[in-house]
Amino acid sequence: MNASQFRDVIKYFQDLQDRICRQLSAVDGDRAFREDQWQHDNGGGGRTRVLNGHVFEQAGVNFSHVKGEKLPVAATEKRPQMAGQGFEASGVSLVVHPDNPFIPTSHANVRVFRTVPKSSDDKDFWWFGGGFDLTPYYPFDADIKHWHQVAYDACKPFGKDVYPRFKTWCDDYFYLKHRNETRGVGGLFFDDLNEWGFDKTFAFIQAIGEAYIQAYIPIVNKRKNMSYDETHKQFQKYRRGRYVEFNLVYDRGTLFGLQSGGRTESILMSLPPEVSYRYNYHPKADSQEAKLYDYLKPRDWLNHSGTGH
Repeated sequence: MNASQFRDVIKYFQDLQDRICRQLSAVDGDRAFREDQWQHDNGGGGRTRVLNGHVFEQAGVNFSHVKGEKLPVAATEKRPQMAGQGFEASGVSLVVHPDNPFIPTSHANVRVFRTVPKSSDDKDFWWFGGGFDLTPYYPFDADIKHWHQVAYDACKPFGKDVYPRFKTWCDDYFYLKHRNETRGVGGLFFDDLNEWGFDKTFAFIQAIGEAYIQAYIPIVNKRKNMSYDETHKQFQKYRRGRYVEFNLVYDRGTLFGLQSGGRTESILMSLPPEVSYRYNYHPKADSQEAKLYDYLKPRDWLNHSGTGH
């Protein structure tokens, strides 16, 4: 990947951030995102946008382009041959925490990374990563199937093995080992993707970026006017705690951002604004809340025949 190609990716990411923000704002009555522009100490910077509205308790949509003289440990742990090289990384990362407990939380990310060799003897490395995943509190089978159908359709032009491969990767990655449960009902996740060459891989990244809104907005519109009570809200806040646990314990993006000197507020905007923890909590048997736990394991959602809610 040369410098010109990298600039093309950055241009697409900035446009993607703009379009996603416009569409989320429209769902929330055209409420405006607050934008903070920031500069990275080593060069580059970003735009962090946060919406606190009626439909979305907090929606954060980040664009970043950061540079560094030395790769952080999170990047070289599995690639010691890159140690000592400089780098550039860019991406759009977003997390949406709705107010209504019947709307799932959603996450999406598309990113690009390349090393900047110190000498002509150094090999340069580049790759793309990304995906999107869904975290319901009160799951609906139709919503989950729609989410995965959009993911499947986005992957299909790139090979019949792409959806099952990246769907499984998502199930494996967004897994809380200490809880023995998935973070939600999955979607797609991939990293270190360069085997197709630049053009095809960049086209795939664009397909994933476009698919997120197609997957999420119909679910939001279907559920945003559903009535809920304090029991539903308290369960949502309790389950948001799992989101916090994953992001702070396991998430590679969070670790990379903090280790590379990224803007802390932008990195941690993925955390929900209101969370509750309850010691040794277990929902009542056969309650609405108890049904969620049947969904927190990998499943073939496209062919799932359960009735759900």
